[in-house]
Amino acid sequence: MGKMLQESLRAPVTRLITPICSGLLRIGISANAITAIGALGTIISALVTYTNGHFFVGTLLIIFFVLFDLLDGTIARLSQKGSNSWGALLDSTLDRLTDALILGSITWYLIKIEDPIVPILLIATVLGFLISYIKARSESLGIPCNGGFAERTERLIIVLATTGLAGLGIPYVLGIGFWILAIASVITVFQRLTIVYRGSK
Repeated sequence: MGKMLQESLRAPVTRLITPICSGLLRIGISANAITAIGALGTIISALVTYTNGHFFVGTLLIIFFVLFDLLDGTIARLSQKGSNSWGALLDSTLDRLTDALILGSITWYLIKIEDPIVPILLIATVLGFLISYIKARSESLGIPCNGGFAERTERLIIVLATTGLAGLGIPYVLGIGFWILAIASVITVFQRLTIVYRGSK
């Protein structure tokens, strides 16, 4: 699902952001710098807003900084140095860190207000990291592990849609959204385990 979404949007988005990326390169801003700025902005936004229950403002800020992810890959492709292993590792590591702090900030607030949805959010958080681990571990064994019902893009969309709607005061949306996140994550874990099992044969 994530692959389909990314492939369908890649060409028009790339055309749109290429002039921006070219301009950033001309002033000396690298892909790794964009990755770091986007991650830092996301982390600060989550810690300042979500921990205090300011879900709508926090979601808008995080969406803005998450969009930096669209820029770093294009900048790397346009630069003379191109993509490299360090940039890929940095991007993946910061993705895991921002995911952890987004969900951790939400969890922190929900614990403070004693919301009963906390265990479901914790389960979804663990499953999200398990999804990433399965992919990384399988690829280290030489087994490709692409696909799944809810890759990082879909999970992030679910989280941000949930917090944004909660920030608008829509009742029960946190419970509904995080149950959807947990169920989608369970499905994806089993799908990726199945992919690796078949690939090992």
